[in-house]
Amino acid sequence: MKKTNSFNELEILWQTIEDRAKNKNSKDSYVALLLEKGVKECAKKLGEEAVETSIAAVKLNKNETIKESADLLFHLFVLLKSLDLTPNKIIKELEKRKNLSGLEEKKQRK
Repeated sequence: MKKTNSFNELEILWQTIEDRAKNKNSKDSYVALLLEKGVKECAKKLGEEAVETSIAAVKLNKNETIKESADLLFHLFVLLKSLDLTPNKIIKELEKRKNLSGLEEKKQRK
């Protein structure tokens, strides 16, 4: 698979969320507003976006799937922030699974 620099956008998004979380001005920042409402609200929003992404995909609507996927990634990052987690923690978990098939990983969860 060809590597792309577009993953840099995810780093920029994370930094923006970090900055908005420090600002804590929920009148000016949607991130701050969500974080102020807590983990449950952040998780709820992530779930809503996951459903919207799935519906767009089932409808084979690529443009809507792209838009909803962007919302999904954004809300995932906000949820991680609400739990005081970083994307690096997720990346480390993915690195541990790198040489493990998905089927084998699922068997190990039991």
